Amino acid sequence: MTAEIILRRKGSKVHTVKPDDTVMHAANSLDAATVGAVVVSEDGEHIDGILSERDIVRALADRGEVGLKLPASEIMTREVKTCSVQDRAISIMGMMNRHGIGHVPVTQDGKMVGLISIGDIIQRRLDEVEADAKAMREYITGA
Repeated sequence: MTAEIILRRKGSKVHTVKPDDTVMHAANSLDAATVGAVVVSEDGEHIDGILSERDIVRALADRGEVGLKLPASEIMTREVKTCSVQDRAISIMGMMNRHGIGHVPVTQDGKMVGLISIGDIIQRRLDEVEADAKAMREYITGA
């Protein structure tokens, strides 16, 4: 299964904030969208960084309430790991594991076309296992 297939099933909407938006604004965006990370992007297509719940917690732990007033660009992860639409889910999962990340933007022709979370990959894998088990039961029972 490729990133493209995952995005086709889950959708390609990516929640973004601008670099100058406050951390509080980003936290509200995460909450409203019920997601664990937002991409920081000035234009919604190019990736300036990524901001996860973990980044926000670290800012609060380090700076207290002042952390919420900082611009997203000050606490975002700048070295964003990305994948292409052709990358296989297993390799994306390996990258997530190696780098301790839970969200990977998907790019095509230098532009962001989606975002995949570890939860997305696990869900698709569970769907595959369930379909395989169903096919095996039908084969065995002749149904």
